[in-house]
Amino acid sequence: MIGFINTERRRHSTPVAWLLLLWLTTLLQIQQAAGLAILPESIRARRYYYPFAPAWRASLNQKETTPESSGADADASTNVRAATTSDDAVKLAARNPDELYKTSTRSISKTSPRMAVTTPTVAPSPSYSSPPYRGSGSKPSPVSSSSSLSPLSFTLKGYSQQPPPPNNKRDSKNSNSKRSDGDLFSTPISPDLSIPQSIPSQPNHPAPRKGIKQSQEGGGAAIPTNKFHANFFLGSQSSSVWTHPYSLQWAKGQGGSGAWGLAVSHTDASHRVFGEQDPNGSGAARWFGSPVGRADVVLSEQELEKGNATGGVELMTQDVKEQSVRVQLVAGGDVRLEAPVVQGMGMVTALYKQGTPVIKSGIGWKMVTKAMGVVKTGVVKYRLVMEDGATWLLYATGGDVSAIKRGELGGLELEVQDNHMAVAKGSFTGILQVAKLPGGANGTEGVADAEKLYDAACGTYATGVELSGSVDGQTGRYTFNFQKEGLSTNSSLVMFALPHHQASFSSDTASKMVSSVKLDTTTKGVAVAVVGDEWTMEEDVSKPMSIGFVPWTPEAGSVKTISDAAKEYIKTVAQQELLGTSQGQGILHQTDQPSMYFGGKALAKFASILVAVNDVLGDTDLAKKGLEQLKVAFARYSENQQQYPLVYDQSWGGIVSSASYTTGDSGADFGNTYYNDHHFHYGYFIYTGAVLAHLDPSWASSASNLAYVNSLVRDVANPSSSLDPHFPSFRTFDWYHGHSWAHGLFESGDGKDQESSSEDSMHVYALLMWAQATNNQALYQRSALQLSLLSRSLNSYYLYSSANPSSQIQPKEFVGNKVAGILFENKVDHVTFFGNKQEYIQGIHMLPLLPHTLFVRNREFVKEEWEAFFAGGAADKAEGGWKGILYANYATIDPRGAWEVFVGAAGVPAGGSQLVDPGNGNGTSTVEPTPSISTSASAPTTTTVSTTTTPGLNTATATPTSTSVPTTSGAMSSKMARRTIRRALEKGKGKMGMPLTRAILPKAKRDGFGPENIDGGASLTWYLTWCAALGGL
Repeated sequence: MIGFINTERRRHSTPVAWLLLLWLTTLLQIQQAAGLAILPESIRARRYYYPFAPAWRASLNQKETTPESSGADADASTNVRAATTSDDAVKLAARNPDELYKTSTRSISKTSPRMAVTTPTVAPSPSYSSPPYRGSGSKPSPVSSSSSLSPLSFTLKGYSQQPPPPNNKRDSKNSNSKRSDGDLFSTPISPDLSIPQSIPSQPNHPAPRKGIKQSQEGGGAAIPTNKFHANFFLGSQSSSVWTHPYSLQWAKGQGGSGAWGLAVSHTDASHRVFGEQDPNGSGAARWFGSPVGRADVVLSEQELEKGNATGGVELMTQDVKEQSVRVQLVAGGDVRLEAPVVQGMGMVTALYKQGTPVIKSGIGWKMVTKAMGVVKTGVVKYRLVMEDGATWLLYATGGDVSAIKRGELGGLELEVQDNHMAVAKGSFTGILQVAKLPGGANGTEGVADAEKLYDAACGTYATGVELSGSVDGQTGRYTFNFQKEGLSTNSSLVMFALPHHQASFSSDTASKMVSSVKLDTTTKGVAVAVVGDEWTMEEDVSKPMSIGFVPWTPEAGSVKTISDAAKEYIKTVAQQELLGTSQGQGILHQTDQPSMYFGGKALAKFASILVAVNDVLGDTDLAKKGLEQLKVAFARYSENQQQYPLVYDQSWGGIVSSASYTTGDSGADFGNTYYNDHHFHYGYFIYTGAVLAHLDPSWASSASNLAYVNSLVRDVANPSSSLDPHFPSFRTFDWYHGHSWAHGLFESGDGKDQESSSEDSMHVYALLMWAQATNNQALYQRSALQLSLLSRSLNSYYLYSSANPSSQIQPKEFVGNKVAGILFENKVDHVTFFGNKQEYIQGIHMLPLLPHTLFVRNREFVKEEWEAFFAGGAADKAEGGWKGILYANYATIDPRGAWEVFVGAAGVPAGGSQLVDPGNGNGTSTVEPTPSISTSASAPTTTTVSTTTTPGLNTATATPTSTSVPTTSGAMSSKMARRTIRRALEKGKGKMGMPLTRAILPKAKRDGFGPENIDGGASLTWYLTWCAALGGL
């Protein structure tokens, strides 16, 4: 026999019994050592086995471009890095000789079937006025969930294992569930829960819901699409799922273990692999990541291990929620194993009912020991000492029910067959749980403390998370109430907190941390154990609540006062950009795009121009002219007349582009149909809607306008799928990680990912402004809390400077890159999906520059990043719209210097800036109210434009009758205004006394910056206004 079971002394054992036990143990160890000595060296020496780990540089699918993209992204497709370089392969082979890695792709299929589109029968929604938030909301009846497979249910002495509560977390009957009056998450976005009539329904989706046992019919809850557990129901269903600090995987008969059960893995920081140094000169590693598919411990069952020989093994999921899911492994039509999976869980749990447990390992163990004595009534404990030096604990609650009732152990008895497999000696009904002890290669810190925590918590397990929150004055709070089941409600859970949790815990929650018990995570630093069933995190929301539509700084709050000279100069630019018609560059033409992403960016560009003109320049007449055109342009989308109309997908529950249905290309519009990037795409539309409502409140009082924008808000930021079952709760935003995931319905070997942290923050800022403009108090407070949390999270994991927490959280070998690039759940890659130029990688975390930018990207970070990559003229090497983005970002530390660069584009042609898209890819001042534009007082001189549009819109009928620049008796000439501002710059008399770093600013050349350097989602008007406001010009 290879491997053995030993008994382990408990502190309460008698001395005589202990001496006898020690003698027997020593004898067995000698016998075992002799047995192990005859093992082949290839088996004994094997430390790691990674059966199906992805390639580190694995086929980063570039974002799809459109014919309209140009300028900064024109040659991006030719700059995508090779999937796996030869150097990478050599390093990985040297570290892991057993295998190299397979490819991880962002998308899977390019041959999505065409689907019929049906018209919904939902009646038009009546107009409503958003009620003030009072901390409560009406609740619909709980959504029913049907399934042919029921959750395991059995009864043991001391606890009752019940099926999960109804699929309504707000109405959960779980005794551990708590509610508080004034919960921010208990008020839906809108009392109108219908889908706008302009958006037809689509009953099917090209991505099948594999193994999901929740109703797809009318009353069924929507399924989260961008959450941590999606690999369980996408593609092969065998890619890893990261709960942090553990990862789980359906072994599916593959890898070193050859198992069919649930593989549990954990990687220490010492397991990380780093790429070669970045060629752009930072000296940092281009990427880092951790091996997948280790299968440290596999929880399986005898019938499962027969594989497909007995009718096949399937993976099913139930109760798919934003932070949890129930996984079932089925053989021959029967559930053989069920696992409740929750983010941050300290122990991985598997439930059995009259099954024969099988424990396997892809790494193998040196020793398996069984603890003597009683940990808890009905609990048996095993210690697994692994070949790599790590120690895992295995707890079995249940077993021989009659023996347990008699107060005897009677639990799980394992027979170790070799150093990779152990099998139970009989049928078992109960709970198996595994947890890893800290230490191993990292030392012994926290080992004893961790074992005490696990001993106390065993037999009880988390099943879900109820999210609640509140805002009280300047403090926002959000709470995770962990739902649990198992042995005893008196046993507290052990959960693991990420660094940003630890930094924001309330005093009560912080007192529950056990700082000595730590486990590394893959991309989020070190997780610390917390003993308790509830966490509360606190954030200061005073700064987000002081942000409005105009430029904002932490010191001065909202800034809308600039000099008359600056106003006159910016006005000449705004007239050309807002009303220009040459080369078909009017608002209606620029916003007519075959993409929700590009269309949203174009709309947002003109929305920001209107804010600058109306709120800062004070030119309401010019603003009126642009406002009417922007309303018409927006109506093209709200009436769903764009080139690829939106549809409501009944299968997953969400509003998606019809592009993939029409073209069969899953990557069309960056995968919008497959739920990629929704918060990016819809964030631009929500921001534009907020500006329209801000400038003309009557526009938002229209039922159709309000319903359209609210439907996009509901798609990305629904606070509760129980209250609004058409959409999942917070499709993209992950309240555990504190940021969003852009990756939709595509299997991924490295888990979910997100590229643009700045577009993530843009979408939350847009929610905040829409709430402010429509007086939606619950959404406003929730978005302020969300933006504060997001800022903390981004500065912990995405944005690296010496002052940010990230410098102590992320590996020192990587932080020199200053930004993450693409952050996956399992790796971080300093690259983009569309190319590897430095301005692409850094710039995708800058755009768009909006009032909230300085709240997220602090000046110290911007200064360090600029000096590392763009000082000494390096920024001038950027091409197309990227140059404008770099200098607009530079304006946050030297607005006057950036102004000098932007005036190089003073001679923009009448058509304004071209539609050039680069991405293709702490103050407390009160927001000053801005007078709304009254559209009835004086109608602008424009021709009537039909709101029913088609691709290839003729802009000749959609432009104002006159685009000449009006003159006033007191107006300065452009030359005079420029000279006045330059003199002010030379004297350094900015109102805010901004710190200057002029020494690193290259001398601006008049012919070195032009309209081609302004990307399609921005404008020279906004950039100049940004500089003038931040620099006190």
